[in-house]
Amino acid sequence: MSTGHLPMTVPAPGLPARVRIHEVGARDGLQNEKAVVPTEVKADFIRKLADAGLRSIEATSFVHPKWVPQLADAERLFPMVSDLDAELPALVPNERGLERALALGVRRVAVFASATESFAKANLNRTLDESLTLFEPVVRRARDEGLHVRGYVSMCFGDPWEGPVPLPQVVRVCTALRDMGCHELSLGDTIGVATPGHVRELLRLLTEAGVPVGETGVHFHDTYGQALANTYAALEHGVTTVDASAGGLGGCPYARSATGNLATEDLVWMLQGLGIETGVDLARLTAASVWMAAHLDRPSPSRTVRALSHKDQ
Repeated sequence: MSTGHLPMTVPAPGLPARVRIHEVGARDGLQNEKAVVPTEVKADFIRKLADAGLRSIEATSFVHPKWVPQLADAERLFPMVSDLDAELPALVPNERGLERALALGVRRVAVFASATESFAKANLNRTLDESLTLFEPVVRRARDEGLHVRGYVSMCFGDPWEGPVPLPQVVRVCTALRDMGCHELSLGDTIGVATPGHVRELLRLLTEAGVPVGETGVHFHDTYGQALANTYAALEHGVTTVDASAGGLGGCPYARSATGNLATEDLVWMLQGLGIETGVDLARLTAASVWMAAHLDRPSPSRTVRALSHKDQ
């Protein structure tokens, strides 16, 4: 799996010197799997990701097991990886989820909002404004406890029920989350319909609305093959946090048209070629994804994983 001296490093002007990769494979990547992945396998996967140099690895979600059975083992999993030298954020959908996370010593949490009414109904069974109201006490309590809080905003670029999403509507949700205390926002292209100009315009409007680019991350899906192009557009705007999923695992259980997340290996390959630091060992990361693909009994959709492993897993 050695890359030799490839890719050749040719920096481009105006891009960040370093990018923080927020790895979501162990949570967002696995949550859709129909067959329950053993807790020990998840823990080993997270350890392999940390060993590859990833320092922000979303471990699990403290959601009710009825809604996401794959993540029913959060209480068992988190203590198995809590000794790692990495940030291990967890999703907390409500105050009960936050209580469960606090009991285990979780120090970084995330809430999951929607930019559209339809997805708020499908995902949270609430209106958009009701869902924001639901998060207020969660974010307040988390901050009072000294936790770092991330706010996911899904359907920022398009919605399977509503179609195009008005950008001012996205900005309103983002500023509401920031005003209630989220330290960081992640802009989600949940069904993968964004294009670079769309990304630039949303980031421009958020900057105009007072949301610092340093508090903004991006989360792209590769449904139409645009994830890397959209990431590049975000980098040009100054974004330095990019969500990605090892091996391209994942989709969205509430949006059937959503395909996999941007593969971490594909992202790292591009960033290495641009001379942008990530701290990630691409060979070790690829090996981790090949290992997980074997457990899932299907090949990784990541083109970089396939190229570097020289075979279909």
